Amino acid sequence: MHGKPSDGVIAGDLTCLVPATETHLPLLARWFADPAFVRNWGGVPFTREEVAAKYTGKRRPAVESFLIVAQAVPVGYVQYAPAGPGQGGIDMVLLPQAQGRGLGPDAARALVRYLHTMLGWNRVTVDPEASNTQAIRAWTKAGFRPVNRQGSQLLMESLPAPGISPAHTHDEGFPPAI
Repeated sequence: MHGKPSDGVIAGDLTCLVPATETHLPLLARWFADPAFVRNWGGVPFTREEVAAKYTGKRRPAVESFLIVAQAVPVGYVQYAPAGPGQGGIDMVLLPQAQGRGLGPDAARALVRYLHTMLGWNRVTVDPEASNTQAIRAWTKAGFRPVNRQGSQLLMESLPAPGISPAHTHDEGFPPAI
C-alpha cells in the first residue's frame, strides 16, 4: 500500500513513516543527544528542549516530521519542508545499526512518491555533506541525482518523469529503467 491514509502514515515497501508527536519525545531526545546519530545532522547533540521544539511536529505545517519505522521498530527520523510552489526539501537520519539495509532509500522513495503524487511537488531536494559518500549512495538509490555543490554540501534532486508515476519507483532509482 502506498500513499498517506487518514492516520498520516506514509507506507513504503520496507518502512513506514509515522507522524512524529510529543509522545515520541523521549525516543527522539535520546537519539538526537547521541553523537553517532547526529554525526551528519549538524554534528552537535541537541538538548531535549531543542528536540521538543523542532522534531515532534510543533512546526507543522511548515515542517512535517516523521519517525521511520521498519518491522514495527523505529529506525530513524525524516522531515520535509516546502520551499516554494511545487517544491521543497527533505532531511533524514537513520540509527547507525539501520544503515546499509535499504531502509533509507525505501523511506525516501515513499516520501518522494507522496510529495510528487499527493502534494504535487515537481522538485524534491536533499543536501548531504559532499564527503558523506554513504548518504550520497543512499540518496542516489532513492532516485536523486546530483545538481551542484553548495559549499560542503551536494545539492541533489528528484523530479517526476513526464508520464511516469513516482509510485513506480524501484531500487535502481527514479525514473525506473525501461
